[in-house]
Amino acid sequence: MMKFNKEVIIVLFLLAVNLGQSQSVFGKWKTIDDRTGLPKGVIDIYKKDGLMYGRLIKVLESGKENMLCGKCEGDLKDKPVLGMTIIDAAEENEDGEWKGKTLFDPEQAMTFRCKIWLNPDNENELKVRGYLAFIYRTQTWVRVEE
Repeated sequence: MMKFNKEVIIVLFLLAVNLGQSQSVFGKWKTIDDRTGLPKGVIDIYKKDGLMYGRLIKVLESGKENMLCGKCEGDLKDKPVLGMTIIDAAEENEDGEWKGKTLFDPEQAMTFRCKIWLNPDNENELKVRGYLAFIYRTQTWVRVEE
């Protein structure tokens, strides 16, 4: 009887550890172009003061590693794309989705409203949807294992 109780306790402990290590939206994500299927960059998504931010930390497209934001206006005009904040101050909803007013695409020099959530079927996929009025596009980003 004592051996059975130890085994149950060990199994319960292992289940609790796995639940505590469930994936989150935070970390490094490889962006995948929804039109071409090719990887474009790596975004570091982090939390600061309860809000979500994302910064481009690596450009994966050959020949664009030192790309400048030529189409940008204002302070971003001709600044390096590498290091840019592309997700700015998104807020979490009660259902685990993050919504914000700033998802910046430096290639198009356009800012979109956004909705970001983990794929419920695969926690290593992040769904990133950009809205312009009532039109939207959704990309699937892939977790970068460290």
